[in-house]
Amino acid sequence: MVALGRAAAELTAEEVDAVTSPWEARGLIPALVAISAAFGAWSLLLPVVPTAVIDAGGSESLAGMSTGVFMFSTVATQVFVPRLLRKYGYRRVILVASVLLSLPALGYIAGMSAPLVLGIGVIRGIGFGALSVAESATIAQLVPWRLLGRTTGIFGVAVGAVQMAALPAGLGLAGIVGYGPVYVLAAVIGAVGMAACLWIPAIQQPEAEGEHGSGLQVPVWRLVAVPMLALTFVTTAYGAVTTFLPAGVRELDPASGAVFAGVLLAVVNFAAMLARYFAGAMLDRRGVPGTVMIPFQISAALGILATAAVLYTEASVWWLVPASLLYGAGFGAVQNESLTQLFYRLPHSKASEASAMWNIAFDAGTGLGSTIYGLMLAGMSMAPMFGIAGAVIAVGVVVTVADRVLGRHRVSEVNNLSVRLRSVQAPRFYRRGGR
Repeated sequence: MVALGRAAAELTAEEVDAVTSPWEARGLIPALVAISAAFGAWSLLLPVVPTAVIDAGGSESLAGMSTGVFMFSTVATQVFVPRLLRKYGYRRVILVASVLLSLPALGYIAGMSAPLVLGIGVIRGIGFGALSVAESATIAQLVPWRLLGRTTGIFGVAVGAVQMAALPAGLGLAGIVGYGPVYVLAAVIGAVGMAACLWIPAIQQPEAEGEHGSGLQVPVWRLVAVPMLALTFVTTAYGAVTTFLPAGVRELDPASGAVFAGVLLAVVNFAAMLARYFAGAMLDRRGVPGTVMIPFQISAALGILATAAVLYTEASVWWLVPASLLYGAGFGAVQNESLTQLFYRLPHSKASEASAMWNIAFDAGTGLGSTIYGLMLAGMSMAPMFGIAGAVIAVGVVVTVADRVLGRHRVSEVNNLSVRLRSVQAPRFYRRGGR
């Protein structure tokens, strides 16, 4: 009760500024637990529900739509979450969202009919949408901005570790005990977030800053479009990987394909976990996010194109391991780079909006990928579909390169986080010595 009372006290700006390490931040651990539970409940069922639809006699289009409607409702919800956070606070939003994400998973036990699958997907998507925005925005409120890179990296490691375990565990458990217990487990994991949110401190809302005080005004979309597009293009492939790669691997290796597909999903998230922390550490070291964005975008594109080549040539499934490592590394680093770029380009008072934009880009990409690529499979095989997914990521590389070149001549918003970071960062030699 003492710990709960301490957590219930409002977290002030002065207390945040005094933090010298992410692990000193009050509320970091329960926030890690809450966000890990949310992504665990999501990841556990992400490949399971489409596979269950197909095993129940449903079409590949319905399998893709099961993920697509989930992500669509997620994105639609995320638009309104910043307003809800300001009105009701972080903990209330997280609590209600945890209920919507966890309990409806039990409804899958009743069957895999289209109305049931899509209806449950919509409800759970609303919960996941609110959770993902609230918890990502929490990151930016718990620590001072000079520690933003490592803190987002820590959250990336937590989420990656959960996904690395949950994605293969869902398919593996379904093969051993059936789908029903997996749905129950997803509900239990989601419920953990409901308990953890009680220990997240009430967060003092930052006051709106005079970011346009100098008279220089830039439309917000110019600041956020490129990071959002880069993330969206990479996550379209994630929708294809999580939804259809298990089926593709089973075609290559009917005997052990289902288990190996789970291993590949774990490989993707293991690489993503390491790359997210690396990208965050590079931000704290260099003081500017986005410095490793382009190399990791290229890595993601190469990984998906390599996957397409393996499926086309019907080569050994073991060649999918390095392909998954390449894509996973790009997938993870682009996540962290795009998130910190959004926090970096917008004022502190717009942290919840930056979080919403990032989550919308992530989930829109995942949903579009699972839906559109699922529709493509009605007229083509897996290999060309993954080839198209790799080409889409390559388009994102072109966009980012163009933005990097043109950005040298672009007027940017003033009094934003970029200015603030330059004012608070220690000299580079001091930062290295302190680490």
